[in-house]
Amino acid sequence: MRATHSKKVGTGSNKRPEKLNVHIRNSWRTNLQRIRSIGNMTGYKKSLSEWQCLSEVKMGRGSPIPPMNATVMEITTWAQEYFQKTLSVKTIHRAIRRCRLKLYRSKKKPYLNMIQKRRRFLWAKAHLKWTVAKWKTVLCSDESKFQVLFGKLGRHVIRTKEDKDNPSCYQRSHPDTIHVWGCFSSKGVGSLTILPKNTAMNKEWYQNTLQQQLLPTTQQQFGEEQCIFQHDGAPCHKAKVITKWLGDQNVEILGPWPGNSPDLNPIENLWSILKRRVDKQKPTNSDKLQEVIMKEWVAISQDLAQKLIESISNRKTFEQDEDVQIVLIL
Repeated sequence: MRATHSKKVGTGSNKRPEKLNVHIRNSWRTNLQRIRSIGNMTGYKKSLSEWQCLSEVKMGRGSPIPPMNATVMEITTWAQEYFQKTLSVKTIHRAIRRCRLKLYRSKKKPYLNMIQKRRRFLWAKAHLKWTVAKWKTVLCSDESKFQVLFGKLGRHVIRTKEDKDNPSCYQRSHPDTIHVWGCFSSKGVGSLTILPKNTAMNKEWYQNTLQQQLLPTTQQQFGEEQCIFQHDGAPCHKAKVITKWLGDQNVEILGPWPGNSPDLNPIENLWSILKRRVDKQKPTNSDKLQEVIMKEWVAISQDLAQKLIESISNRKTFEQDEDVQIVLIL
């Protein structure tokens, strides 16, 4: 009523200080002091109190629908049954914010069971006393795949509503895939094998790759010096024909490599760097993709390779501290 009357007589919120001969700064200061003195103004009662928000998080994690990986709609359904209240999705959003929680995109990580975690720990413990000089004798290897418009490229575009059918705003649904095998050491990158388009690595391809790429690389980088070859436990790597061939060639193996542990291999960081560089070139077909991959691979410096090899000591130390409780449990 007071605000309506002030508007009718010409003393609204914009004109009231002048009509009453009060400076506008003093008017705002007076109102601010009044609000601070009486506290928050009364209004609608919150559907969920602060205690209930905290209870929702704690109790929800033990419920059949844990909030850690449930959608907001699932949490809303669970909260309605638990608190016996009619709650909206917006109410749950506000409750999540009041609990100082946020919605994040979940990371994609390999799943590790207790046995795999224990093997990671034992591997780190076995190599804990290795010096940097020892790690510089290791030749790391792995496979990776590249795609035309790989990764998240093209998933989000800035356009108008009318440009939805513009081909430049499309993301290729089934892009061409290129599988590669590479190796590197502290002396730099080694050979890189690019498999034919849409061809995955198997034991036949792997044996052929080792014959044509591994032996020349070890001879070029290490000569008569000690060289320890590293590869993971992929099925094609553990095939009997591969194990026999490596034994016949007197290749020393760094193993056994713990399963689902690509983060322990520094070549994964090298693949990420290579993919970012290839991404900047934006190849449009598989032929250009192969050219860019080979060009950027050769351009990788020895300093970068040496830093990645030296980082292995930090990785195994972290595993030693992280998984010590797992060994005690088992």
